[in-house]
Amino acid sequence: MFDALKCWVSPAPPLDDTRWVVLDVESSGLDAQRDRLLAIAAIAVRLDGGPPRIALGDSFEVVLRQPVDAAQPDKANILLHGIGVGAQRRGVRPDAALQSLADFVGASPLVAFHAAFDQTLIDRACQAALGRRLPNPWLDLAPLAEVLHPQVKARALDDWMAHFGIRCAVRHQAAADTLATAELLLMLWPALRAQLARPGFKASAALAAQRRWLPS
Repeated sequence: MFDALKCWVSPAPPLDDTRWVVLDVESSGLDAQRDRLLAIAAIAVRLDGGPPRIALGDSFEVVLRQPVDAAQPDKANILLHGIGVGAQRRGVRPDAALQSLADFVGASPLVAFHAAFDQTLIDRACQAALGRRLPNPWLDLAPLAEVLHPQVKARALDDWMAHFGIRCAVRHQAAADTLATAELLLMLWPALRAQLARPGFKASAALAAQRRWLPS
């Protein structure tokens, strides 16, 4: 019985609070419970002394191979993310791709904008391909930004990018969106420091969780 439980539960490694991994995904649709994970991009933000910095050399990107019997990709969806049928068929096997992601992430906490979507897709894919989910905790930048800047009438990532003057080379392309999200984290950092004496991951996640108690 205990051996069976080990297949379902992956113990969380000690949290590496000096390296946060920002993630973004591309999918076959907008339903995280049903649609397929197509691609993942990730980049590390280092917090090992001084202000946080984006580590461009510490990044990850993969396109997952889609099953031959998968439904024909929607043309509008392909135009959105640019991952054509050929690229989807030539992608990396899901088990190898997701194991590589787990190795890249290591003990780092995960960060995304509207993280529930990314987390659900990655959890479903990891469970199907690896028999387990990533144990790493997640931080959603969307509610954190609202808590730190309540005067800003922004909701979507594009709104926050416009507010802070963040430019994204190609929107709805995982690697570019990941970099834009990492830049948003850096833009939020001064306000985060003003709120928290030590803005570690757990304290930042707790601050983001306050959004549910704030009036709209």
